[in-house]
Amino acid sequence: MNVRINAEEIIRSIEAAQMKSDLPEIRVGDQVRVGVRIQEGGKERVQAFEGTVIAMRHSGINRTITVRKVFQGIGVERVFLIHSPRIESIQVLRRGKVRRAKLFYLRDQVGKATRIKAKAESPDS
Repeated sequence: MNVRINAEEIIRSIEAAQMKSDLPEIRVGDQVRVGVRIQEGGKERVQAFEGTVIAMRHSGINRTITVRKVFQGIGVERVFLIHSPRIESIQVLRRGKVRRAKLFYLRDQVGKATRIKAKAESPDS
């Protein structure tokens, strides 16, 4: 019993050391720009992926966000592990006003129907 508690504490402390502290508050419906480190040959560069957050899963170090964008008429979705070292930055461009936890219905919509209303920002946030 005592050994199990120590193992859990060790795992929690290792996870806490790997977690990022400079992340903005991200919610479903937000328009975000994620900077991803890409390895090309011997060089490394940062590639931006900009889209709408349609889902958030898990918690702690395993937190993931699913970001969707439409590129040349084709929907592209990527799942990002937000505490991953491959993620350079996450920038919230616009807050969205939504009433659902998952926005999978956007996959079936086309054109202007995929727009999400902007949330009116309060002065304290």
